[in-house]
Amino acid sequence: QVQLVESGGGLVQPGGSLRLSCAVSGSIFSTNDMGWYRQAPGKQRELVAAITSSGSTNYEDSAKGRFTISRDNAKNTVYLQMNSLKPEDTAVYYCNADVVKPMTLTRFRYWGQGTQVTVSS
Repeated sequence: QVQLVESGGGLVQPGGSLRLSCAVSGSIFSTNDMGWYRQAPGKQRELVAAITSSGSTNYEDSAKGRFTISRDNAKNTVYLQMNSLKPEDTAVYYCNADVVKPMTLTRFRYWGQGTQVTVSS
């Protein structure tokens, strides 16, 4: 069993900051790519930022310069530092991880349960 547990969401004023965390636990050998997605009401889920196991990053255009994704491989945890938040960043944010299972070394992609981020004055 693999679990992705997210934390750090909440209500913040425009221009404020939040830091999201996602810890991967359970039966894992290692994690490959990890990422953060978001889904606003009435919209499709979209990639916000992703990071490889070696630390290469990729950002959605609106996140560039404001958000920073990072990871701690020893803790199997990925973070998303969000600065200069805007009302349009309001969404449920989901963590995603490409997990390598022990013994068989097969790969599965898992999702977290989501954490709400609301940017409003």
